[in-house]
Amino acid sequence: MSRRTTLLPSWLPIDPFILAMLGTVGLAALLPASGAAATVADGASTAAIALLFFLYGARLSTREALDGIKHWRLQVTVLACTFLLFPVLGLAAKGLVPAVLTPPLYSGLLFLCLVPSTIQSSIAFTSIARGNVPAAICAGSFSSLAGIVLTPLLAGALIGGGAVGFSADSLMKIVLQLLVPFVAGQLLRRWVGPFLARNKKSLGYVDRGSILLVVYTAFSHGMVAGIWHLVTPARLGLLLAVEAVLLALMLTLSWYGAKRLGFDRADRIAIQFAGSKKSLAAGLPMASVLFGPQASLAVLPLMLFHQMQLMVCAVLAKRRAREAAPDVAPRSDPTADDARTAEAAGARG
Repeated sequence: MSRRTTLLPSWLPIDPFILAMLGTVGLAALLPASGAAATVADGASTAAIALLFFLYGARLSTREALDGIKHWRLQVTVLACTFLLFPVLGLAAKGLVPAVLTPPLYSGLLFLCLVPSTIQSSIAFTSIARGNVPAAICAGSFSSLAGIVLTPLLAGALIGGGAVGFSADSLMKIVLQLLVPFVAGQLLRRWVGPFLARNKKSLGYVDRGSILLVVYTAFSHGMVAGIWHLVTPARLGLLLAVEAVLLALMLTLSWYGAKRLGFDRADRIAIQFAGSKKSLAAGLPMASVLFGPQASLAVLPLMLFHQMQLMVCAVLAKRRAREAAPDVAPRSDPTADDARTAEAAGARG
């Protein structure tokens, strides 16, 4: 396995892309887009979201998806973790409002629970832990594909208080900004795929730049609307504590639940890492479409959870590898880059 797949440089626990996003938030706080500039930023953000989902569609291998159907029990288990168990825990957290979480932060936490799983980091962590890598590839791909439909539908059904205006107009925006570009990417994959494969590094910058633009636009709206007075350092600390409990529960339930369902160790590793994480790259554009001007607070819990899950899962993957027998090897020899780099780049979710 490549040395680049060893995660966690010991003294660099923060994803550099998270630092870039924090810098973008700071820029939005100092120089928020307003007036004509806001109109331009909104248009550019809309185009960036469409581009992201076009690239997701063009990257998703149809062969990988078809191969994954053969292991349908594992795929269904991961989907259940992502779109059933996570939302149930999110709904249970409503009891923490308003003592622990403010209503806007709770809406963001619940949205976090509805976002699809990751692909690249799930693959890398599963490989390090000596798990079923092909299953992790398929599980992440299926989750991302299902999330284009399920995340907006679940958000419209579960996030109340007017946070998500799920109307015919919002549905049309979702179709035009997310689903249509994704389908176009799939249809053109035969011709676009080779170009994407040859220019992975350059396209990574496109992905990251698009996500940073979405972050800047969302937080600019928040600054102009004056919503940041609703968040105090104490509330942020409580939010982090709630998210730590949420992640711990999902890691525990996915691991022991998979054992009860009769999966072997390699499959349980894939289920744990694919079923316990959430995609920042997919969640940010979706939040921008669904929440509009309120997106800045809605994505804050997801941004924090993203960094937390990478740090915790990196440690856990190394622990799983140490627990495995010395002669046990992963079922595939992936060439994925560092999971944090791939996830931050937004590659395939």
